[in-house]
Amino acid sequence: MRRKTGPKVAASLHITSPGTIVSTSPDVSRLTSHVSPLPPQLTFSVLPPTTERLDRFLADQLALSRTQAARLVADQRVSVNGKAARASRTLERGNRVSVDFPETEPPRTLRPASIALEVVYEDEYLAVINKPAGLVVHPAPGHWDDTLVNALVARGTTLSGGAAGRPGIVHRLDRDTSGLMVVAKTDLAHRRLGAMLASRRITRRYAALCWGHLDQSPTVIEASLGRHQQDRKRVAVTAAGRPSRTDAYVVARFALVDLLRLELHTGRTHQIRVHLSYIGHPVVGDPVYGAGGSRRMSGPQRTAAEALERLAPRQALHAAWLAFRHPITGKPVEFQAEWPADLAPLLVNAAGPRDAVAPTGALAYLRFFEAHG
Repeated sequence: MRRKTGPKVAASLHITSPGTIVSTSPDVSRLTSHVSPLPPQLTFSVLPPTTERLDRFLADQLALSRTQAARLVADQRVSVNGKAARASRTLERGNRVSVDFPETEPPRTLRPASIALEVVYEDEYLAVINKPAGLVVHPAPGHWDDTLVNALVARGTTLSGGAAGRPGIVHRLDRDTSGLMVVAKTDLAHRRLGAMLASRRITRRYAALCWGHLDQSPTVIEASLGRHQQDRKRVAVTAAGRPSRTDAYVVARFALVDLLRLELHTGRTHQIRVHLSYIGHPVVGDPVYGAGGSRRMSGPQRTAAEALERLAPRQALHAAWLAFRHPITGKPVEFQAEWPADLAPLLVNAAGPRDAVAPTGALAYLRFFEAHG
């Protein structure tokens, strides 16, 4: 078994006066232990050299949802050094941030959206959804009314309270990642599923096509992840990040790519995509972490790789396997989702005539759902 690790470092935080942050690392911890409940107005000074964009920084420091933080900024209730600031602004040491909270904050109405959903399983406590690619999970700036949550509201699904704007959402998938998600329908189920997720008692296995070939199977990737210092929309391996681990098993080896079964031990944003890129085997079709994609190939393989890449409508990553104990009954439950139709031409052509993979049932045919070996 091959183990690949990245840098790790701990962050520390000190609060010296109401609303003032003093940190010894760029990874600033939450302010909520000092400010709870939040006052009508909060002013604090920033001492880290730099921070991520303003809306994300506020969400992290004040324990707000990203939606709540974005609305405060959009309503010009957040100022930096006395001037209204944009959500995309990054903060620097010495900036003075003021936040005016509205006296009453009416909840945003969740509008139903007529979006087809594949419901794999449902009872009175939870539902398991096979999310299609291209669907955002919960409302956020730019996607207030066309998300998985809006689609669940439209079909009349009862949802747990959850975080503001995220009712029922226990865990998330990237917009362009397809596959299985569990959604809570009661608050008790949500609390128990959240605890199970935190203690790693929910098994999540993904199928992915990656460029090149892993040296060993399994390959254990341990590398801390955090926001990219230059591009805050991206995630990077960084010493100041949070510990993260992904186990990668080779299911099938084709001429240019491997089909992998990936098991998460942590659930960081973009974890699989960043980890595979970090070890030099990025997900095929990944527009952000692809690290050159087909251009990584040379010689006769380059032309074949470019042709294969044109068949990838998005990153070739799919949440195919979900297993846990039911939060109410305690009975073990397991769900599987085959390789999605939009990525079928990519997999068929990657396999080539020698392996002759069919467009449907490919994961079962390739023994993806069998025990590790």
